[in-house]
Amino acid sequence: MGFLLLLGGARSGKSALALDLARRSGGPVTFVATAEAGDEEMAARIARHRAERPAGWTTVEEPHALLDAVASAPANDLVVVDCLTLWVANLVAGGAGAGDVVAAAAAVAAALAERPGVAVVVSNEVGLGIVPDNPLARGFRDTLGSVNAAFARRARRAVLLVAGRLLELTPAAGLDDALGTV
Repeated sequence: MGFLLLLGGARSGKSALALDLARRSGGPVTFVATAEAGDEEMAARIARHRAERPAGWTTVEEPHALLDAVASAPANDLVVVDCLTLWVANLVAGGAGAGDVVAAAAAVAAALAERPGVAVVVSNEVGLGIVPDNPLARGFRDTLGSVNAAFARRARRAVLLVAGRLLELTPAAGLDDALGTV
């Protein structure tokens, strides 16, 4: 069936929309959470997010093996992946190189695109700000940008949320015809 990719900045409404869509689906939901509680503030965030999810949903907390988590979800469940940003951060912190992360992302995106059920994937768009002043932050930004692009290529729909507003993203291939009108 394919998946919906929700991109946006921090606090733009991505996760809230993913939860709303899953609730409105009316069917079974598998929620794949990628966060790890590395400090008290993150532990509190994770606890808040857990409390927001209905008790009847299946929650899979998987900070690294995202492909396994997606593959193990029942075929008819709506799958929510929240979020790619933390998953990429976890992989990079574990020593994975950009090429390995992007290859893993392409495999997860392919698996989600081929699922019989619907999925919603959340990720941050971090490339719209200033260029980070250190190599680690620049590398992370670039890797996440490539991961987002890999998911967008396989998504049935990709949208950008800004201040709670949704902007539909169209494939760049659609620009071929537009160039004649510029």
